[in-house]
Amino acid sequence: MKNFFYLEGAYLIIGGIILLVTLFVSTRPFMPKGAWKKGLFWVSVVLAVLIGAHYKLTTHRMKTVQAAFENGKTILCESRMQRKVAQVVYVEKANEWSLKDDNFVSPNYVRPFFSARCIVK
Repeated sequence: MKNFFYLEGAYLIIGGIILLVTLFVSTRPFMPKGAWKKGLFWVSVVLAVLIGAHYKLTTHRMKTVQAAFENGKTILCESRMQRKVAQVVYVEKANEWSLKDDNFVSPNYVRPFFSARCIVK
């Protein structure tokens, strides 16, 4: 569950704002009676489906990346330290990389890389 809030936290906040906007608009005088109930219900359902699908896709990709790493394949991770030159870091077991929790770490590199932000080469 910790991963859910870490991965989807921003989308949950955006979803909350969308629900507040829906509530505000659906309670205006020009809207029919009961529109706020229907509006909040359907917007909540859509947001829940979209956020849930994003979480499932992200965790599936994480498992795929971690399994590929354990099998010795090269993993490409986004580097946010240097935006102009090396935007991708190649992560391989042969180059002293290891997997701790959901992060790729190396004694030769300053920062870890979260497996949700990586893909298999």
